[in-house]
Amino acid sequence: MPRASASKRWILWLCCIAQFMVILDVSVVNVALPSIRADLGFSQIDLQWVVNAYTLTLAGFLLLGGRAADLLGDRRVFIFGLGAFTLSSLVGALANEQLVLIIARGIQGLGGAVVTPVTLSIITSTFNEGPERNRALAAWSAMGGVGGAVGVLLGGVLTEVFGWRSILLINVPVGIWAAITAFRFVPEGRGRSGERNYDVAGALTITAGLVTLTYAIVRTDVNGWGSAKTLIPMAVGLALIGLFLAIEGRFAKRPLVPLRIFRSRTLSAANAVIFFLGGSAFSMWFFVSLYMQQVLHYTPIEAGLGFAPMTAVVVAGSAVAGRTAARVGAGRVLSAGMAFVGVGLLLFSGVDLHGGYVTEVMIPGLVTGFGIGLVFVSGTVTAVAGVARSETGLASGLVNTSRTFGAALGIAVLVTIASARTSSASAHGAAGLVLGYQQAFLIGSLFAFAGAVVALTVLAGRVKPPATAAAAEHSA
Repeated sequence: MPRASASKRWILWLCCIAQFMVILDVSVVNVALPSIRADLGFSQIDLQWVVNAYTLTLAGFLLLGGRAADLLGDRRVFIFGLGAFTLSSLVGALANEQLVLIIARGIQGLGGAVVTPVTLSIITSTFNEGPERNRALAAWSAMGGVGGAVGVLLGGVLTEVFGWRSILLINVPVGIWAAITAFRFVPEGRGRSGERNYDVAGALTITAGLVTLTYAIVRTDVNGWGSAKTLIPMAVGLALIGLFLAIEGRFAKRPLVPLRIFRSRTLSAANAVIFFLGGSAFSMWFFVSLYMQQVLHYTPIEAGLGFAPMTAVVVAGSAVAGRTAARVGAGRVLSAGMAFVGVGLLLFSGVDLHGGYVTEVMIPGLVTGFGIGLVFVSGTVTAVAGVARSETGLASGLVNTSRTFGAALGIAVLVTIASARTSSASAHGAAGLVLGYQQAFLIGSLFAFAGAVVALTVLAGRVKPPATAAAAEHSA
């Protein structure tokens, strides 16, 4: 029994560290972006692909990763995901060309999309249902918050001390250790017998569609909105998204996303709100990092430390949401959270060329971060409250996918707007960048307020406090 208990502890550590790596790599690059741009010669508008190559593939293949674990077995799929993640991290760290780094980040996202659902599957199959499993899931879930919070600070320290390549190199020894540990402790976990239906076509079409659509949006700065070079890729992207819907609705034997689940108005509205959250709040980390380093001339470590109060208040907002949602309903908390995000971004739209940290960064960041914390918890609770208990896993996965796709498309749209504003301004250098950032924050705040309106009008009266409490307990 002690030996079995020790084995479970190793498995929990393994799953938590793997999840930490995946979430860390979403945020760790933000502080390193100016250094990457200077070293590899990225333009302002192309720099967002360092972030979006990872987030788009992570979101596009997240549900497919869970399906592969079901059919092929946990250990095999887990080690494959770790291998892809680790090898692509090494390639990205050694990259001397922009395209090589972007492709490596895309493969990293694919590896992360496999690792995240498999670690959850390993935990649920290893730990007994009840308090033991709940404690394990709580630790695993905490790694998501810790990874996002630590990412900006760790990215600043590594970038300044060892250079930007170290933020990717650090994944290599950790990934190798995790793969060796998985061989020793994770059971093979036989997949299901019978016909294997992965719905690879669904995952490929939605990812390719969103990548193509994102490409068309970001190139409008060069080609213009009415150019054939913009309209054709945009049409192709929309056609691929339409093909994905046709595959899921008619052709896939086991679709990644059964479209019938969207008959739940609560689920659909919750995912729309979370999409708006991704499109607005996640761009904050991107633009604020650039503002602190390129306008206020902070070092990477100073920029990382500048984010610390924001990440702390995200945790505080999550704690408040967990208690408040059970009393007033998750829909109302969700609306309030999006309103906080909107107000915070509106405050950010006043950033100044000669601004100070407290007024220009910390106060808007605290407001936005608190709103993000409120939405993280209430959004998931609202989504799972809108479906049957047997489909809560799918509902939670859809929330993660909506948030990540929203982040990718939001960054693409706002970077394009910021770049166009900077290019058209009479000011040059840092002054021109500030004008672009102001415009991006302002539009981002409108996205957030739109999410608040959806939550208030559709969800505030639909998710009642008692149901919300039960859903929160089940989700936890």
